[in-house]
Amino acid sequence: MTGVPASARGGTGRPAPGGKLGAAAVNQASLWNIANILTMVRLVLVPAFVLLMLQDGGYDPAWRAWAWAAFAVAMITDVFDGHLARTYNLVTDFGKIADPIADKAIMAAGLICLSALGDLPWWVTGVILFRELGITLMRFWVIRHGVIPASRGGKMKTLAQGTAVGMYVLALTGALATLRFWVMALAVVLTVITGLDYVRQAIVLRRRGLAAERAAAGQQ
Repeated sequence: MTGVPASARGGTGRPAPGGKLGAAAVNQASLWNIANILTMVRLVLVPAFVLLMLQDGGYDPAWRAWAWAAFAVAMITDVFDGHLARTYNLVTDFGKIADPIADKAIMAAGLICLSALGDLPWWVTGVILFRELGITLMRFWVIRHGVIPASRGGKMKTLAQGTAVGMYVLALTGALATLRFWVMALAVVLTVITGLDYVRQAIVLRRRGLAAERAAAGQQ
């Protein structure tokens, strides 16, 4: 007795590929692909980054450098996991949910830590987090009508945010400290502009979707 139903076994007594057990094994294996592993690494790096950032009161340059390293690795994995998932057909339900959560979590952790330490005004953190949370909610609002693809402006926003937060994490002085102020200013401007553009696109997409639904209902 193998404990496997006859409908799920091949002639050799092993589970057939089309059986439920075989399907479950395939789904389980697909979860542990390189793209998902990178996403998991990014999730683990969030608490690690916070601990490093707040060591010795949060102002020790050495600990801040280690925190920057954790933040940098997290941002790098953000670049690669989505690309790998799309290129090698490694997209999974877990990745669809965990990837945006990991993205928002590491950025939120950096901004909140910097504001809590007095390095970054709270209004800057508020504007960026409000935009990211609002756009995430708006995705659910229009998801049944379609998906708005990532724009060039959105990618520039992400790059500017990551660069600015990374520069603020490091204990910079002089010209570099001035430069990071302007990089953060650029990030805030791009955050607002791309956020407003996303709202516009979402409204247009929803209107078109509702119009198409009404037209289809009228033909029935």
